[in-house]
Amino acid sequence: MTVRRLSAGLVAAALFVPGLAACNADGTTPAGSSATPSTSASGSAPATGNAGNAGDAKQALLDSTREISNGNFRFTMSGGGSTAEGQVHEPSQSAQMKVSLGRPTDDLSMTLDLIHIKPDSWVKLDLGGRAADSVPGRQNLNLGKYQHLDQTRIQGNRNLAFDFDQVDPAGSAVLTQGITEARRTGDGTYAGTLDVSKAADAGSLDPAVITALGPQARSVPFTAKLDPQGRLSELVVQIPAAGQSAAQEIRITYADYGNATPAQKPSAEQVVEAPAEFYNLFD
Repeated sequence: MTVRRLSAGLVAAALFVPGLAACNADGTTPAGSSATPSTSASGSAPATGNAGNAGDAKQALLDSTREISNGNFRFTMSGGGSTAEGQVHEPSQSAQMKVSLGRPTDDLSMTLDLIHIKPDSWVKLDLGGRAADSVPGRQNLNLGKYQHLDQTRIQGNRNLAFDFDQVDPAGSAVLTQGITEARRTGDGTYAGTLDVSKAADAGSLDPAVITALGPQARSVPFTAKLDPQGRLSELVVQIPAAGQSAAQEIRITYADYGNATPAQKPSAEQVVEAPAEFYNLFD
């Protein structure tokens, strides 16, 4: 049994971050549970949030993601029955996030507590559900301990690694680049459509789901909220049903711009080296 990345919708993502999806006991993924949960932008001038026409609305949304690239914020992501929350603190080259994968009723659920302090990463893994005891190598997974990760084994793994050059686990700047229609609906609120076929690199979307959407991927509804400084505070993407995946809502929030805190390294007595069985889960 392997664990598949959570689509944003989580930051694979996740984170999550990274993202992952819960599995049934036979190793299949439940319909609707593929959502979770990375990108960078230049500049930090905030948008006013007072756009009056479609062009102004789109520009306000594009500008709203600029502050994210400074890497000092808290975030949440949810989708497909999975959630992620955490913070990024670029000044200390650190990030931390907690990812919950799957619903309590799923045969297998998983929680990950990920800590990144450049150049190291640690993760504490917990398993739940009726199939938890059947996970291959479970007895060697050091559940309840922080497992120190070998960077050479997680490099490029969107579930476990963190790229401090692309600090947004959700990839909201990538998503807003795909806006095909936008309108202001109120004070700091917007709605429109996205072409998510151009957003496979966004950590909040599963590329497999984008492929399954086919032509629908070019016009996916969204809503957004900006804070009084014109910075993105919430983005909600309504993914329609596609293939074996049910329709799902991916919700991303940002807060505490400039006020995140450094992640804390786990104490030595809490840390073990991650075994091969751990990496096998995420292959």
